[in-house]
Amino acid sequence: MHDSVDFVAVVSGLPRSGTSMMMRMLTAGGFPPVVDHEREPNDDNPLGYFEFEPVKALKEDDSWVAKSTGQVVKVIYKLVYDLPIDVPYRIVFLQRDLGEVVASQEKMLEREGLDPNAVDRDLMIKLFQGEVFDFQKWARAQRNIEILFVDYSTIVTDPASSAARIAEFFDCGLDVQAMAEAVDPTLYRNRA
Repeated sequence: MHDSVDFVAVVSGLPRSGTSMMMRMLTAGGFPPVVDHEREPNDDNPLGYFEFEPVKALKEDDSWVAKSTGQVVKVIYKLVYDLPIDVPYRIVFLQRDLGEVVASQEKMLEREGLDPNAVDRDLMIKLFQGEVFDFQKWARAQRNIEILFVDYSTIVTDPASSAARIAEFFDCGLDVQAMAEAVDPTLYRNRA
């Protein structure tokens, strides 16, 4: 990867949409990850979450963001709105079948001993559809954001082409083969 990267790389999407897989790909490709390893790997994400706790408190303290130029950080879509506007970002946004997203969340809730049926599934899908639509519209209108929408199932079924497309978007000499090899299709468990 070249040193002339003047943006913060961001991985975003809904929870359970493949953001950890994308972080693994970009890290393998050459981006240093902004992570703190607070959240341990588990059955839901056996290869790790690639999270950074301060992301959750962006509204209170975003001082670390500008220092993350040339690195990649995972920011759940709802918190992207809180990123400082004076920093350039290239965001790769994971899209996944919403039925799969909700099914994956339900399994995670079950494992944590919570009731997966506490929220109506169809209502959850409608809510996510609206929020993702609003987010896409907003992100495209931001001058400091370039965004690439990628499909989770396409990455899993064709990692080589997907990695090439993502590397081209970031345009900083990422290792496409290493990115493709970081995809583990056996972790695609909640299919529509």
